[in-house]
Amino acid sequence: MTYLPAQVMGRWFHLYLILDLYSRKIVGWEVHDADHADHAAHLVRRTALAEGIAALGTKPVLHGDNGSTLKATTVLAMLNWLGVKPSYSRPRVSDDNAYAESLFRTAKYRPEFPTRGFADLDQARIWAADFRHWYNFNHRHSGIRYVSPAQRHAGDRSCHSRCTT
Repeated sequence: MTYLPAQVMGRWFHLYLILDLYSRKIVGWEVHDADHADHAAHLVRRTALAEGIAALGTKPVLHGDNGSTLKATTVLAMLNWLGVKPSYSRPRVSDDNAYAESLFRTAKYRPEFPTRGFADLDQARIWAADFRHWYNFNHRHSGIRYVSPAQRHAGDRSCHSRCTT
C-alpha cells in the first residue's frame, strides 16, 4: 500500500497493489479513501479468485510490510482460507520490499502523475487503472529482459527465450 496525495492538504488516498514477483505484473489493485483491513482482505480475495489460486498445487506467498493493515485478523483469516502464506518485512527495515518500492516509484514518477494531487477518489482510481494498464502491457521491464509483465505472466511464446531467467 502507498499513499496518493489529494489536492486537499493533509488528505491521502490509499493505493493497494498486489504484484506477482515472477512476472512483475500487477495482478490486483484498488484505491480507497481510508486504510482499512477490510479493503486489503477484499483485494486479496478478489485477486486470488481472478488468478485461480484455489486450483494451484503450490500456494503463493503474500509478502508485505509490517503494517497493521496486512497483519490484521481480517486479512490473516482471508489468507488462511485461501491457503496463502503471509510473509512480512523485518521491523524498521525500509528496503525489505524492494519490488513494491520500485513499482511505487515508477508510478509516482510517471508524467501523468498529478503534481498537485488528485481532485477526488474517482480521479485517483482512473489514474491507477491507466497506470496498471500501461505498466502491465506497455512497460518493458528491465528485470525481466525487456518484455511486458503481461507477456511474462501469460508465458507468451514470442518472449519465451527472452523471458527465462
